[in-house]
Amino acid sequence: MTLTAPAPPRPRPLVRRRTPVTTREDRLAALGCAVSAMLLTWFVMHLLLTSPGWFADLVVAYLLYLGMLYLVTRDRLGGLAAADRIVSTVVVTGALGLLVPLLLLLGYVVAAGAPHLTWGFFTHDMSTVAVTDPVEKTGGLHAIVGTLEQTGLALVLVVPLGLLTAIFLNETRSRFRRPVRVLVDAMSGLPSIVAGLFVYAAIIIPGTSAGVGFFSYSGFMATLALTMVMLPTVTRTVDVVLRLVPAGLREASLALGASRARTVWSVVLPTARTGVTTAVILGIARVAGETAPLLFTSFGAITMNADPFSQPQESIPLFVYRYIKQPLENVQQRGYVGALVLILLIFALFALARLAGRDRSRRKVRSTRERK
Repeated sequence: MTLTAPAPPRPRPLVRRRTPVTTREDRLAALGCAVSAMLLTWFVMHLLLTSPGWFADLVVAYLLYLGMLYLVTRDRLGGLAAADRIVSTVVVTGALGLLVPLLLLLGYVVAAGAPHLTWGFFTHDMSTVAVTDPVEKTGGLHAIVGTLEQTGLALVLVVPLGLLTAIFLNETRSRFRRPVRVLVDAMSGLPSIVAGLFVYAAIIIPGTSAGVGFFSYSGFMATLALTMVMLPTVTRTVDVVLRLVPAGLREASLALGASRARTVWSVVLPTARTGVTTAVILGIARVAGETAPLLFTSFGAITMNADPFSQPQESIPLFVYRYIKQPLENVQQRGYVGALVLILLIFALFALARLAGRDRSRRKVRSTRERK
């Protein structure tokens, strides 16, 4: 009788799957790792050792969770999927770590300012409001007008300069590109208060000593300081966006006989329009809440001044700074109302910038197809 060896088992066919895609089994495995990490942390930190506090427990549990998740995923799906899962978990954790404090801050400002926000805040200034008046009589029209004018003038100065500088850094071969790039990078770390002090020392003090009213405290002086703060942010962002434009588009335009200037204006900039809008939004976010440079330039006022080129002018950051530091509770609540309005104003500016820079190419393609 001849004994035949059993046939070797057939290898299980490999199932192709995208590494970032998670299945039900993946989610259950992650949940099991999380529960196991918490139980092991409690056993080690509270039964075997003496825990120094909840933060130490959180760190130990998180590290144990990462280790367990890596081992389980590697055993199930291989090393590549395990590494991808660990990196994804760390990135999501970092995003949540930034999002949670932001939501808490926004929630605190909304809870403190929303109950006292009335329509009167948008219709009158603080010239007729006494310190002892209730919070509902607070007027912030002068601060809103000042913020819009100062930010708008800063955008008028920054957007052309930032675009031209970014184009110079990307689309030319000048030997001055490196010094300009170093200067832009150095200005990115410039503290905002230094910009205000520079405008104060270089323009306001000499102008006031000479009796020239144009070079005294005003909204335009604040605009100059905000321009120094906003310009590096916009320039660096547009620089990065222009680098992402495919070189093939430039080569195709040049091959068709277009000049380099025409290529930049008709091909590069329209392709990078969404990124340029993002740069403008980041620039607005950089300066909309700045207070330090305004203390030395616009100086602030409690009455309406719609002329940014003469006399001190109020802005919402100065409004918040002025009242939030006062000892009276009703005065501090006015500062919270101003902070809430500032957040709403920034959101509105973001929405307008996104609306102005939205991609219209798909709409044009649809309209062309409909015509045909």
